[in-house]
Amino acid sequence: MKVFFLSLLFFGLTLSANAQDLMNQFIKWSYSVEKIDESHANIVFKGDITEGYHIFSLKHNPADADGTGLVPEFNFKKSPNYKLVGKPFDIGKPIKHIDDLGTSYYFEKKATYKQQVEILTTEKFNIDFSINFFQLCNADGCVGPFDTDGKVKLAGFTPSATATVTEADTSDVAASAQTDKAPTNVDQAPAPIQQKDKKKDSNLVIFIAGFLAGLVALITPCMFPMIPMTVTFFTKQSKTRREGIFKALVYGSSIVLIYVSFGLIFTAAMGPLGLNDLSTNLWMNLIFFSIFVLFAFSFLGAFEIQLPNSWVNKMDKQADRGGYIGIFFMAFTLGLVSFSCTGPIIGTLLVEASTSGSYLTPAIGMTGFSLALAIPFTIFAIFPGWLNSLPQSGGWLNSVKVVLGLAELALALKFLSSVDLAYHWDLLTREWFVAIWFVLFFIMGFYLLGKLRFSHDSPLEKLSVPRFMFALMALTFSVYLFTGMFGAPLTLIDGIAPPRTHSEDNFRWVNGGLETGLANDSISAQFAADMHPVGDGSILVFHDLDKGTEYAKKKNLPILLDFTGYACQNCRKTESTVWTNDEIRPLLQKQFVIVSLYVDDRTPLPANEVRVSKLSGTIKTVGNKWADLEMQKYGSFQQPLYVVIDHEGKDLTEAIGYTPDIKAYKKFLESGLTRFKK
Repeated sequence: MKVFFLSLLFFGLTLSANAQDLMNQFIKWSYSVEKIDESHANIVFKGDITEGYHIFSLKHNPADADGTGLVPEFNFKKSPNYKLVGKPFDIGKPIKHIDDLGTSYYFEKKATYKQQVEILTTEKFNIDFSINFFQLCNADGCVGPFDTDGKVKLAGFTPSATATVTEADTSDVAASAQTDKAPTNVDQAPAPIQQKDKKKDSNLVIFIAGFLAGLVALITPCMFPMIPMTVTFFTKQSKTRREGIFKALVYGSSIVLIYVSFGLIFTAAMGPLGLNDLSTNLWMNLIFFSIFVLFAFSFLGAFEIQLPNSWVNKMDKQADRGGYIGIFFMAFTLGLVSFSCTGPIIGTLLVEASTSGSYLTPAIGMTGFSLALAIPFTIFAIFPGWLNSLPQSGGWLNSVKVVLGLAELALALKFLSSVDLAYHWDLLTREWFVAIWFVLFFIMGFYLLGKLRFSHDSPLEKLSVPRFMFALMALTFSVYLFTGMFGAPLTLIDGIAPPRTHSEDNFRWVNGGLETGLANDSISAQFAADMHPVGDGSILVFHDLDKGTEYAKKKNLPILLDFTGYACQNCRKTESTVWTNDEIRPLLQKQFVIVSLYVDDRTPLPANEVRVSKLSGTIKTVGNKWADLEMQKYGSFQQPLYVVIDHEGKDLTEAIGYTPDIKAYKKFLESGLTRFKK
């Protein structure tokens, strides 16, 4: 294991060095100090740019260029010796370029940026800084984002008598890409909110975050049903306890090795959007659906899944050579089957790799993530006798398998539903999904009561209290599900079941005359076809940013930008419980225009919109387009992600993730509304 981590460290350092060398092929930076007076100076950043490439001006706004073009971000190390005065600014007039993507501002051949500072000491000192998250582009695409560090020496200054040092003066500063050197007065609109800078977490914090994410992934529908199959495998394959422990450790180590290695390789090969595409891929989800149905039928006693006898004989003959390779591939299968649930979590780590230029940071996070998965599986594998110690008579163990089989049939529908939503087939509506779940859990309850028997079951002579309680929970849950076929929220399965609006009639029969917030005027009538109901059908959203912005301009309303996904459970919870709350609903219906951008929408883009993004790869579907926008503008790939913006695409609030607290979400909306009105 020590060798493994040292290898990862070497790999990360090599990649970091290569990134610096790559940057130097496109731009060479030099730094100097320009004295203004006895207590003020400008830090000057000059970049010599390779012929044919350009770097973006601080006046450039990626939102005005379809999310393209990352602007240099200047960060200065905390020091009591100086304070920043204002924000960085360009020198010279940038080139203005207008094309299909929008309007860009950039410099060719040479670029100069400056940052004014006030000196607070007579001593010599250095100002350490970094230039982060910038790209260089040409007509064919962009390279980067890049980071670089530097420092300048200051001496011979006399601080003014009125200069004072405050906590704000000496804190680390990440300069805004959007600058405005004009003084602000009360009549001016407030400057757009800049997202809080992401502090570079320590490796320990990143490791812990990855570990907690792994624990969450462990209880997802894709991962949890794999645990009993793993236990069964090691029960059959381990002839001695020592052999079982060693195989268990090999299995756990394989999980860690596979996730870390695969994540790094996949990042380099496909980029962050590759994971999202795979998690909603038609054939992969159909394969996952088929696998779960196959496992379910096996648990129900239709057949037993086992390797061909010829394979078993070969494994027995080559136990020393092939046995542990088989364990490795079993761990690999676990990763494949669970990928649609773990993909978004891994995708967040990959975004950080793409934006930070360091492959070591996500490797540490993914190590924590995979350890959280490996430890429970390893513990179960070390103690396979736990299943053997269960009573063999009375069919207790077979009852567990039957219950798991029914649960896996229910969970299999999740994969089918994801495909149905992403490809807009509209076949597995909410009524059908909930009806199947209702029947399955109703059967489960009757089975646990002993009213149904499968082929391998023995007669149930008496009903134990635990079995009765499980039967009660299954039957109660089935009654709860039954109400969902008629429009009940079913918040317990939000994100697993299709949303309420994905019904045979968008639940118009249910909500009838429920007020939707669509005003009865010519403007609303003009855009009615572009609005789509969500939640309980009372809230309308746009799925197209241009259409939503056009409508917002005509109605003079702020935009609630919502990065979401068809398979996002927390997105559905927000829509069905937060948005429909009596404190939130009126705001969304009357005071905002909601634009919901689905990052997993598989609708192909027109040929003239297909492009290549250096950050996220080939943009070929509607979901790719919105995912790339989220990563370019907010450096994030989490869903949901909410931010209030104005008609120019400038942020009026900080971006927030899943926020179930009604008061906090209302405060977020009201802050955006207040800034928009100013």
